[in-house]
Amino acid sequence: MPPETQTQQRAEIHNIGYRHYDGARLGRAYARRSLFSQSLRGAYGLGRSAKSKVAPMLLAAVMCVPALILVAVTVVTKQNSLPVEYTRYAVIMQAVIGLYTAAQAPQSVSRDLRFKTIPLYFSRPIEAADYVTAKFAAMASALFALTGVPLVILYVGALLAKLDFADQTKAFAQGLVSVVLLSLLFAGISLVVAALTPRRGFGVAAVIALLTISYGAVSTLQAIAWDQGSTGAVSWIGLFSPITIIDGVQTAFLGATSAYPGGFGPDAKAGLVFLLVLLGLIAGSYGLLLRRYRKVGL
Repeated sequence: MPPETQTQQRAEIHNIGYRHYDGARLGRAYARRSLFSQSLRGAYGLGRSAKSKVAPMLLAAVMCVPALILVAVTVVTKQNSLPVEYTRYAVIMQAVIGLYTAAQAPQSVSRDLRFKTIPLYFSRPIEAADYVTAKFAAMASALFALTGVPLVILYVGALLAKLDFADQTKAFAQGLVSVVLLSLLFAGISLVVAALTPRRGFGVAAVIALLTISYGAVSTLQAIAWDQGSTGAVSWIGLFSPITIIDGVQTAFLGATSAYPGGFGPDAKAGLVFLLVLLGLIAGSYGLLLRRYRKVGL
């Protein structure tokens, strides 16, 4: 008997129970929300191993402990104001924020690149814009939680210390605006850097270098300019580091005291340049991410 005939005689069809899906098609919006929720939870290790929770939770605690100490000092000593302004807190704690961002931004995007799962996302009713929007929003939300909770602690403590309600509410609102801008800027920059490499370690090092080392370099140059009497250059040098850009914007528009040497932050006109640079970096980061994922999703 010919081999083809033997094969045909042995051929059988097995019903292994596959069924057509007859439920609702939830579409892109549901997929976008799910990806946002998953990414936000992952930024704090939720839904992952216990080891993955250690670093983000520890850094979140480090962000909050100084605020609790400041509140305790204010209440016990009955001071007339908080020792640290709401807008200044994130600038003081920028090293912790930088470490958190460097650890979590690569975690958010590097594994998808490393294991080449991006085309699987886009095989469903989800596009590059949906993926980028969800990841960007999740990282910014995680950073806002990290930087916003200490401000809430300071605000509650100020009210417990019976400080002026109107003044504290205004200052608290200004602080929240500041950390919203910081969260968007840090999220955008860090995700762009992390999306350039599938190796998480390289992404972590690159984000630390960009956020932390740039701040050290800018602070050094500002100190040199201040010592040489170039007070006008002090503020413009601040355009070359993410955290000093935030400092310049909040000094010009949010009533903050500048952390620049001598307190020489930008005035309203220079502050407009800082604001435009800030918004341009956020929009540019989103655009670069969109371009990157349209390419790797092929």
